[in-house]
Amino acid sequence: MDILNELYEGLLNMGWLEGLGVFFGILYIYFAAKEMIWCWYASLVSVSIYLIICYQVQLYAEMGLNVYYLGTTVYGWWHWRNPNRKEKELAISKMKPQEHGIFILAGILFTLGLGYFLIEKTDAQLPYLDSFTTVFSILTTLLVTRKVLENWLYWIIIDAVAVYIYFQRELYLTSLLMAAYVIISAIGYFNWRKLYQTKYA
Repeated sequence: MDILNELYEGLLNMGWLEGLGVFFGILYIYFAAKEMIWCWYASLVSVSIYLIICYQVQLYAEMGLNVYYLGTTVYGWWHWRNPNRKEKELAISKMKPQEHGIFILAGILFTLGLGYFLIEKTDAQLPYLDSFTTVFSILTTLLVTRKVLENWLYWIIIDAVAVYIYFQRELYLTSLLMAAYVIISAIGYFNWRKLYQTKYA
């Protein structure tokens, strides 16, 4: 009951800025799941807001991640609009097993390195978990910009960890947003897989 009361009080005291960030964050992942370019416009607003929020709650790796998101938002928008001269629309693709292996190994190594740095050099909270979501979000966002089907599977794991991180930092509304992301990511995966089988396979 204490956790539920804290969640309720947190929601009542939540600032308008986080609520706005959550709103545009939901719009982003909804449009992405529908394979709509509008996702990048929503991302631009949400990312800008979370730059401020992450600084306030001392999640420095997440703050750095949102700086990176600003760049990938522009790149993703451009790449979805201009895939190449032969295609009118960027096709959904799949990763090979060995590519997954390299992807995961690289993510783990960078997570350990960043986590150690945060422990030694900053007052960061939850340094290794913060680093995990940051590193794998950086890598997985690249998969989104290239319309790689399996990006959604990685997001399910990343967002599930983020639920815990934001809840621990008393960002309850954002924690709920991450929980919603887990569900929408699962929907996005099945939607993209269907599109891949019908349009690109």
